Amino acid sequence: MKSGTRAGKKRLSGRVTFFLFTIIPVALYTFFYVVSVVNGVRYSFTNWDGVSKTYDFVGWKNYVNLMKNPYFWNSVKTTVIYSVLLVIGVIGLSLLLALSLNSLKRFKTLIKSIYFVPAMIGGITISLIWDQIYYRVVPVIGKALGIGWLSNSPLMSTETALPAVVIVQIWQAVALPTVIFIAGLQQIPDEQYESAKIDGATAFQRFRYITMPYLLPTVTVNLVLTIKQGFTSFDFPFAMTGGGPVRSTEVIGILIYNDAFKNMRFSVANAESCILFVIVAFFSLTQLKLTSKGGVRE
Repeated sequence: MKSGTRAGKKRLSGRVTFFLFTIIPVALYTFFYVVSVVNGVRYSFTNWDGVSKTYDFVGWKNYVNLMKNPYFWNSVKTTVIYSVLLVIGVIGLSLLLALSLNSLKRFKTLIKSIYFVPAMIGGITISLIWDQIYYRVVPVIGKALGIGWLSNSPLMSTETALPAVVIVQIWQAVALPTVIFIAGLQQIPDEQYESAKIDGATAFQRFRYITMPYLLPTVTVNLVLTIKQGFTSFDFPFAMTGGGPVRSTEVIGILIYNDAFKNMRFSVANAESCILFVIVAFFSLTQLKLTSKGGVRE
């Protein structure tokens, strides 16, 4: 009887300790995230300018006006294109890097450390460095090779500015997905490849029927993370182009920033943020649903 009482007290003590350790994280999460999100949604139904202590509720007016705003739809289009290019570049390049690094026998740790360096540098710092490369180095190379469209900075053209910014973010963002892919590759049983080789399967067949099914869960993780990065991108296009030239790189993040801090329309900016949240949630849930149908279940 006493041992049962002691065990009960020990379990109760463990629960109390666990509860005490979670109080601070839960409180911080609630204050800085939940309360902020709720207030953001509430302010999106007002005409608050971000400064005044008083404001009026205007209902769905901000959302209706956004549906009629061509600049908003231009930013949505730009953001979608930006995200698609980012996903293609990051997923494709990180998968190739993971396959290459996973097959290395020597200097694997050194090479991993080298390619992971960009991930440890801030986005603004990288943007400023590449901005100078585009303005000072690329035109010199273009003129030396006689390539007309490279004779000027690609950031100055409405046709090349967006891809130029995406390339920089791909260079910085490819490290983490590569690590995730390598972790997925290391979970694939070697027996699968050995059996396939004995059966005469080609390298492409082994990749298609063994590697990819096992990698689908990691592909899902990387896709969701990259889609989120694309739709919430701000630092790279803001630091390199500021949304120009002629709004060709004005993603939703820049539009929200301009409406909030330049035009002092915080209520409109909150409405744009809410729409952005719905878009990211939609694409993430769709991707999770599609990829959950495939893969290898053990």
